[in-house]
Amino acid sequence: MSSYAAALPTRRTLFYGGEWHEAAGHIQADSINPASQESLGPAAVAGAADVDAAVTAARAGFKTWRHVKLVERAAILREAARIFRANAERITLTDSADSGGPYKRMIRDAEGGAATFEYFAGLATEMKGSTIPFDTGSLNYTMREPLGVVVRINAFNHPFLFAAQRAAAPLVAGNAVIIKPPEQAPLSTLLMAELIGHLFPAGVFNVLTGRRECGEALVAHLGVAKVGLIGSVETGRAIARSAADTLKKVSLELGGKNALIAFPDADPAKVAAGAVQGMNFTWCGQSCGSTSRIFLHEDLHDAVVPRILAAIGKPVYGPPTDPATDMGCLVSAEQRDKTERYVGYGLADGATLVAGGTRPDDPAAANGFFYPPTVFVDVRPHMRIAREEIFGPVMSIIRWRDEDEMFEAVNGSELGLTASIWTRDLSTAHRAAARVEAGYVWINGSSTHFLGAPFGGYKQSGLGREESIDELHDCTQLKNVNITF
Repeated sequence: MSSYAAALPTRRTLFYGGEWHEAAGHIQADSINPASQESLGPAAVAGAADVDAAVTAARAGFKTWRHVKLVERAAILREAARIFRANAERITLTDSADSGGPYKRMIRDAEGGAATFEYFAGLATEMKGSTIPFDTGSLNYTMREPLGVVVRINAFNHPFLFAAQRAAAPLVAGNAVIIKPPEQAPLSTLLMAELIGHLFPAGVFNVLTGRRECGEALVAHLGVAKVGLIGSVETGRAIARSAADTLKKVSLELGGKNALIAFPDADPAKVAAGAVQGMNFTWCGQSCGSTSRIFLHEDLHDAVVPRILAAIGKPVYGPPTDPATDMGCLVSAEQRDKTERYVGYGLADGATLVAGGTRPDDPAAANGFFYPPTVFVDVRPHMRIAREEIFGPVMSIIRWRDEDEMFEAVNGSELGLTASIWTRDLSTAHRAAARVEAGYVWINGSSTHFLGAPFGGYKQSGLGREESIDELHDCTQLKNVNITF
């Protein structure tokens, strides 16, 4: 195995109740490095019996954790953040080897996880209620209490970042957490359990690696109070249906077919740079927030397209664990096959391919699931590459003239996660932000998240808001108390 082997987690079983456990069925599955297809070693596959044992342990841990003082909970989260930073190199190498994301980008994920733990630790005392005046003979007030056991089911594009970001709010609110990492890339979440599991009372922080059976059992379990997902629309719908049987809370961050809209007064060079950044080519377009639909006004179109192609350049392929590698690879053969299938759809529907579209012939990419930045022009809004989420490095460029028709096309998608608007005119910016149907909008920017700003989608792109105080409040329930004097 390559030099990153020392970074990988040493424990590959299930972590719950403060201890490591073999899966009840003694089933394991190899993690595969998508850049080389070499084995990274096995991880346990949890089944329904393991889920029941973990939920039981988590409910016991919750009974202790909910009574731990807020200042002590916050201190534990800050210590976890310190540990994340101290182990950033190890975390990054594990994630790069397991998910295919390039080291030079994934190194930010350890810091992002640490910063989120600190942010929510700082919000601990903001779980406030209110007093409600009725008369002089009584006092009515509300208070926020934790939910119980919160399950987080995460996606494969940022395994460690999502595990850390989405555990912080429920933990500081006093809940116990069970994290189900992606089956394609589970190792960094196991590493997280190795690094910080000991900080919490037994049963408060838990990790179950597994497949669909594990996720379905967690969602259906009566002892789980809330389920959060980062994943596909189809999975989100399935979770919502199952969660309805036990009336548990859900938060869903789902897919996106996000639009970048450039008005004729925008700077062509800045639009091109924003489009390339927004498409997240660095980790092969595997981001629900990628701006994969580029709406360029006809006066701007011919000036922007060559700049986009120049900005893409020629990727440097290589091991994602190598800091020199520019672009990572797709997480699996299935994701690469899907990308190739959509390239075929684009050609069949009449779009013009101007970059990429075939597997790289670079020897450094021969054994992995690499795919180059791929750009189509002459795209029409009805085409499949302009309507359906690909989750691969495929950009569709659409020329527009009439603003009303353009917004009809932009908002014609059932998805509405993010949007990026480019203009030098303040009135145009505000008007466009009001018209676009998306939950997170950048003006003259793309891709960047701002901790404390609520992130989430419209329509089929999800339910709830995260990365903000809204997420913290959603991990609590309101109790009303009325006192008669």
